[in-house]
Amino acid sequence: MRLVSHRIAQFGRSVPWSRPYVLVVAGLVFAFGLIAKEVLGAKPLAFDQYIMLALRDPANPATPIGPAWLQEAARDITALGSYAVLGIVLLITAGYLLLAHKRSAAWMLVSAIGSGAVLNSLLKFFFARSRPDLVTPSVRVFTASFPSAHATLSAIAYLTFGALLSRTYRSRGMRIYFMSLAVLLTVLVGLSRIYLGVHFPTDILAGWCIGAAWASVCWALMTRLQQGGRIEPPEQP
Repeated sequence: MRLVSHRIAQFGRSVPWSRPYVLVVAGLVFAFGLIAKEVLGAKPLAFDQYIMLALRDPANPATPIGPAWLQEAARDITALGSYAVLGIVLLITAGYLLLAHKRSAAWMLVSAIGSGAVLNSLLKFFFARSRPDLVTPSVRVFTASFPSAHATLSAIAYLTFGALLSRTYRSRGMRIYFMSLAVLLTVLVGLSRIYLGVHFPTDILAGWCIGAAWASVCWALMTRLQQGGRIEPPEQP
């Protein structure tokens, strides 16, 4: 028992701000649980209905509000959360890390994204929530609704990209840039799914929660492995 306590304390000292991050991850998982509990109910959520109908033309629910160019832009943005695009981005980022002689960081990145994709698939299979039928979706969909794969995978991928890449640099400016870009892309992808009518807002919120929690865990693990010498340390400024 004393050895276990020692190991836990040692890990806590090795990861900066470990307690806040534990609280963040716990809070995100708890929020996901609350949303999931509501989703498992038989009745549709008033929150979902209100948001989705507010983004549609009252005279024609098949048409999102806004000009035609906004609808086209939403389709372009939503593709940033697809398996195809995220797979390409993963290959590009992993390739960069390999060329930069950060082999362990590259494998860590691939493992984090791959395991996150498996987690998302398991969650969708378990909940098996039907797609929204309040409005006519603007794009074709083939899988269950909860949690949103685009929201979950974009959160896991982009936030993990940002977290892991920021850990390879000592520069604060580089870290802020990576994380800000990751958050922006994650939010835009999720909002595009609601706007196009293919997901309930709760699908997106749940995806953001579980994806952000996964990215936070990867960040803490990356820090631990770097300090243990198993992953390449940040570059000198």
